[in-house]
Amino acid sequence: MYIKNSTVKRIFKDVGADRVSSEAVRAFETMVDKIAFEAAKKSVNLSKHAKRKTVYESDVELAFR
Repeated sequence: MYIKNSTVKRIFKDVGADRVSSEAVRAFETMVDKIAFEAAKKSVNLSKHAKRKTVYESDVELAFR
């Protein structure tokens, strides 16, 4: 997992949750990890397509479109 339990709980608290179950935390972590991993993979592919070794902000932004 790339995102910590405490971070997930803080996100839920910031949007108004009083309590968060451990199952909800795990489900959220799984989904965020999948989304982040795919976005990172797309970002890297975009930079490679542009014949660059460095991933730029624009690559990340395009990956989320």
